[in-house]
Amino acid sequence: MASGTAEKLYSPTILGLAVELARYPLDTNLPFLGRARSQSCGSSLSLSLETDDNDTIRALGMQVSACAIGQASAAIFARHAIGLDAAAIGQAHAAIAHWLEGEGPAPNWPDIDLIAPARAYPARHGAMLLPWKAAEVALSKAGAAR
Repeated sequence: MASGTAEKLYSPTILGLAVELARYPLDTNLPFLGRARSQSCGSSLSLSLETDDNDTIRALGMQVSACAIGQASAAIFARHAIGLDAAAIGQAHAAIAHWLEGEGPAPNWPDIDLIAPARAYPARHGAMLLPWKAAEVALSKAGAAR
């Protein structure tokens, strides 16, 4: 990747989002844990969450081992996942995956446009999807516990 391309991809916005993850530390006291790993790049994400009586996300935390794009995606997820249930997370995951592959419009997830420049880098797509995948795993455990 040429220097100018890297500078365009790793913008101050992306790097700022990556730093924002410090607001969402993994909390092993939360009852449900989901993990996901990208086959394409080896990035991984662990997500702890708690749900309310309506099975919507009440609290979450993450531990992310990924490039700045993967970290930025995780921060965007964390910003907007509170109050959503497994169906909403699953729908968003599918929409984002289609969008990344160029098979659909921009998904209805706030701030997703901030990582849109990374769509041109398929090697980053797996890392970008990690928070939604891990949340689906954690939410399936929450649903099974009821």
